[in-house]
Amino acid sequence: MSEPAKVPSNEPRNEPSNEPSNENTWQAPLTRLALDLGPLVLFFAAFEFSGIYVATGVFMVAILVSLGLGYLHEKRISPMPVFTAVLVLVFGGLTLYLHNDIFIKVKLTVLYAFFGLTLIGGLAFRRLFIKYVFGQAFELTEEGWRKLTWRWGFFFLTLAIANEIIWRNYSTHTWVVFKVWVIIPLIFLFGLIQAPLVMKHEIESKPDAET
Repeated sequence: MSEPAKVPSNEPRNEPSNEPSNENTWQAPLTRLALDLGPLVLFFAAFEFSGIYVATGVFMVAILVSLGLGYLHEKRISPMPVFTAVLVLVFGGLTLYLHNDIFIKVKLTVLYAFFGLTLIGGLAFRRLFIKYVFGQAFELTEEGWRKLTWRWGFFFLTLAIANEIIWRNYSTHTWVVFKVWVIIPLIFLFGLIQAPLVMKHEIESKPDAET
């Protein structure tokens, strides 16, 4: 006797989804944000309680810890955090060794001037270094990358000039507040302002062909 034919079930199958969960989607950016802001918050807290020299030492240790945790989490180290850490160690070390806080203040000028000049200077050699920063987040047309490079390049140069004005004309406390609570929000705000440019020049990924 033959077996009865099996009637296909209308119940949905629990097939694994290739879509990333909301938790995974937000976890990486939030972790990266915590690693970037953590050393700055510790720097500010140490300054408020113990002054610029203790804060500089705390900042040097925190930036190394942040770099190590970033590597453990992402299994890679981006060039920008490494360069930032090197500057913090060099200028922070000079600050503590010579007991002169000018070095830690100038570090910010050197950092942003380097970023700005590297981005704009790269255009002369047809190098779009900004792709190393945002290439994993979105893909733009050549024109889009060039426009974004010009904008971020001039923005970083403006921050370098602003830092020079602040530390040369105002107190150390004012400079610390500017470094932690003004520059960082400005960077995030400037990034949000670039959204229309990104959406205009973004290259949509093509869906995989059905098999």
